[in-house]
Amino acid sequence: MLRTEQLLAELIALPSVNPAFLPPRHPLAGEKRVADFLAATAAQAGLDVEFQKALPGRSNIIARLRPKNLVKQTILLAPHMDTVGADGTKFIPQRKNGRLYGRGACDTKGSVAAMLAAVCELAKSKARPLTTEIIFVGLIDEEHMQAGSRAFAASGFKADLAIVGEPTQLQVVTAHKGSLWLNLATRGRSAHGATPHLGINAVHSMSRVLDALENEYGATLKKRKHKLLGRATVNVGKISGGSQPNIVPDECRIEIDRRTLPGETEKSVLREIASLLETNDLSANVSSAKLAPALALETDFRLPLVQRLMRSVKQVRPVGVDYFCDAAVLSAAGIPSVVFGPGNIAQAHTTDEWISLAELERAKDLLVRFFASLP
Repeated sequence: MLRTEQLLAELIALPSVNPAFLPPRHPLAGEKRVADFLAATAAQAGLDVEFQKALPGRSNIIARLRPKNLVKQTILLAPHMDTVGADGTKFIPQRKNGRLYGRGACDTKGSVAAMLAAVCELAKSKARPLTTEIIFVGLIDEEHMQAGSRAFAASGFKADLAIVGEPTQLQVVTAHKGSLWLNLATRGRSAHGATPHLGINAVHSMSRVLDALENEYGATLKKRKHKLLGRATVNVGKISGGSQPNIVPDECRIEIDRRTLPGETEKSVLREIASLLETNDLSANVSSAKLAPALALETDFRLPLVQRLMRSVKQVRPVGVDYFCDAAVLSAAGIPSVVFGPGNIAQAHTTDEWISLAELERAKDLLVRFFASLP
């Protein structure tokens, strides 16, 4: 039997840092090592394996457990293989006090290990035959632009449910916020610092834009609430302007993170900010920093398969989370999607990332129980 802990330890030891966070051709970059390892592991368990190219040199890994006879439904297990960066020591798995430490332990190689181990266990099971097709897909690029889930969605693939692997502490998440990144730029006129009255200070102009965003716009968003997700938010995360103290700056830029609620779109947010600027007699160029939409997720928790999954984990009420993930991409393609996996998002991207080994094993067992409960 495939041991979930050992599988996770081997995955941590295979660096798969998203190339967006590293210099070109960095030895720790890319998901190929993990994809090849998962393909070999799945094939050994008797699963049908294929690769799906999503970006040059980067492919999703797809492993199918097909029923021998009637297929009543198809369920997708979809964790991502890439991680954020870390120094080399973080790719040496360390077991301590019932935890496994290492980059990706909870985000989301823990989900990768639990999900693949569950499918492999079902493949070797002598219990009654499955009538559900189970498809494990290890996705690339979730940490950057979600190229893996976008390529998978664009392929026209259909499923009755997608369970997207993220650290949810084994809760079934049916809603998450969207993520919209915007660039704003103000323009001025340069002049000598000794005669600032001859110029137009772009940094000063931006300070007025910042004030309107943080105060007036922020107050408006506080009134906009979702029953599972709370409030929409705006955060000014970066500012740059000017070149040296004795020159009046002729340009200033900010980058903002706008977390959206279901129903909000990039166009609707851009209209709001344009109206805010006009109302306050402000001028700034506004553009999106994302190449593709990162919308909010809202899946009906009353769907029969979602209800069955919630019963399997003994959960009564649906849950929402603040972060964005691949679930919204798959949902937008017509696949009802939820988020589920071992680990706590508070550990994700941290220096000492870890996952509870008891929770890891329980995640695998809960997934096996869920599939065994299906008609």
